[in-house]
Amino acid sequence: MKPYTLSWGNHSLVLGGRTLIMGVLNITPDSFSDGGKFEKFTDAIAHARQMIADGADLIDIGGESTRPFSDPIPAAEEINRTAPIIREIVRETDIPISIDTTKAAVAEAALTAGACIINDISALRGDPKMAPLAADAGVPIILMHMQGTPKIMQQSPSYQDVTGEVINFLQSASGIAEKQGISSSKIFVDPGIGFGKTAAHNLTLIKNLFRFRSLGLPVVIGTSRKAFIRKTITGHPEKDLPPDMPAVITGTQATIAAAILGGANIVRVHDVAEAVITARITDAIKNAHD
Repeated sequence: MKPYTLSWGNHSLVLGGRTLIMGVLNITPDSFSDGGKFEKFTDAIAHARQMIADGADLIDIGGESTRPFSDPIPAAEEINRTAPIIREIVRETDIPISIDTTKAAVAEAALTAGACIINDISALRGDPKMAPLAADAGVPIILMHMQGTPKIMQQSPSYQDVTGEVINFLQSASGIAEKQGISSSKIFVDPGIGFGKTAAHNLTLIKNLFRFRSLGLPVVIGTSRKAFIRKTITGHPEKDLPPDMPAVITGTQATIAAAILGGANIVRVHDVAEAVITARITDAIKNAHD
């Protein structure tokens, strides 16, 4: 992908040049990696400031856990968790903020608070009002592949050709988005690592990420601290590790490097400082002259 600038409202992103770093801020008690750490307003703001200082290009804020077997929460609760944080962050910085939600009401409240990107893990399937909202607002939207829902997605996920099926889904989802008025220039795609996939499926998708270039859309990927990394480290499907231990953070960097070499434009991460270094070195290798 040749570098180009995507501009909307008061924001812009240069895509296709260096890899952009999206820092994760979960305002939840039960997210798999950092649940409960940033529930307090002051803790959440401090973490956002630190990620920005560490070099994040975007911040992705979520108020509902989407870890395997999690239950949804009411939109009002999700709004109460996220909107005040967004309002405070945009007072301090012009860094683009995305809202990680499947609910149009939450996305609308977040956009009103100052967010400017919608990250929809349901790829518009969760709420029929989401596509019209995104189209009317003229904001970028990230469409992710997920087999099932967070509650059931890890109950025996199965594919004949995981890469081909995920690409076909995202091609269809982006087409549906365009038909509902969302500009193709504002559509991002995400293969949904860990969302209705086994460890083997996740590894295959990362290996074959270059095939997603056929979609002609910017690729966002989130591998950070996920179970397939932890279980690959232990070498046993039943042996897990704490998501924030150093070995898992190191393992995450390997997946980020592989994803960048495969063509990822944005990497969604918990550990921004480490990811910035990984991306800088991997980008240099990727762009080195023959």
